[in-house]
Amino acid sequence: MRLGYIGLGNMGGGMAQCLAAAGHKVKVHDKRREAAEPQLKAGAIWADSPAEAAEGSEIVFTSLPGPPVIEEVVYGEKGIVETLKSGSVYVDMSTTSPTQIRRIYADFKKRGIDVMDAPVSGHISGAQNGTLAIYIGGDPAVLERVRPAYEAMGKFLNYCGRIGAGMIVKLAHNQAAATLTAGLAEAFSMAVKAGVDLDVVYKGVSEGVLGQGKTLALFPNIVFGGKFDITTMGMPLSYAHKDLSIATQVGREFGVPMPLSTLVEGDMVAAINRGDGNKEHSIFVTAQEARAGVVLRKS
Repeated sequence: MRLGYIGLGNMGGGMAQCLAAAGHKVKVHDKRREAAEPQLKAGAIWADSPAEAAEGSEIVFTSLPGPPVIEEVVYGEKGIVETLKSGSVYVDMSTTSPTQIRRIYADFKKRGIDVMDAPVSGHISGAQNGTLAIYIGGDPAVLERVRPAYEAMGKFLNYCGRIGAGMIVKLAHNQAAATLTAGLAEAFSMAVKAGVDLDVVYKGVSEGVLGQGKTLALFPNIVFGGKFDITTMGMPLSYAHKDLSIATQVGREFGVPMPLSTLVEGDMVAAINRGDGNKEHSIFVTAQEARAGVVLRKS
C-alpha cells in the first residue's frame, strides 16, 4: 500500500517504521528531519511537507501532540488537504479531540475522502514492536481497507464505533489510569507515613484483589448487569466502607491529604444511608451515575 505518515515522535516513529518494515511504500514527514532516520533506514521515503507525504498516498496517518498541530497539518499551508485525493483515507492516531476529528470527517466526506480515528496504547515498545492496542472509530467498510496497515502496527484492533469513538475510548482509558494512579499515590503515602516500608505496601497491593485485576472485572461482572448481590468476587458495601473510613482516619492521624478517598467515602455513606449496605460494594458507583446522568448498564 502507498502510505503517508506524519509525526515521528516516540509513538509515531515506531508505527511508521513498522509500516515500512511490513513492505508498505511509506512517505514520512516530521518537523525534525533527523527524526526520520530510523524510518528511512527501514525503507521509507522522506517528504518535505504534510502535503508531499499525502500526495499519491492511499492512506495518510498522523500522530501529533494535539488539536492545534493537527489543524495545522490538515488545513495549514502545505497541509494534507492540498493533495489528498477523493477515494483516499485520512487516519488520525493521536490522542486528541473527538469533536475535532468529527468535524474533519464531515468536511472530508464532502471531498470524497474517508476519515478514521485510531489512537493507540502500549508505550514506546509497543509502537516499535507492532503490538499496540488500537482504538478505531469510523465506518466499518473503511476499517477493512485500512486493516493491513493497522495489523502492521498493532496486536489488538478494537473497533469502537462511529467516528470519534476511538478517541473517546482511549481518553476513558487514560482517565482511568490517571485517577487510579492518584488513588494509589494516596494509599501508598498513607501507608508509608503510618510507618510501613514502601516495598511491603506495594507487594501487598500487587498480590491482592486490585493487583490481580479483579477490581476492573467488577464492572462487567456486576455493575454493567446492575445485579449488586454478593457473589464469590464481591464484598458488602458496609465492609468496604469500614475499611476505607479507617484508612482515611489513619490519613488524618498522620496528616496525609486523601481527596479522592474522601469523595469515595462520601458516596459510600450515601449508598449505605439509602439501605444498600449489604449489597455488593461497587453499588456506590451509582452516585457517579446520578451525577453524570447516565446508567452504566448493558442494553
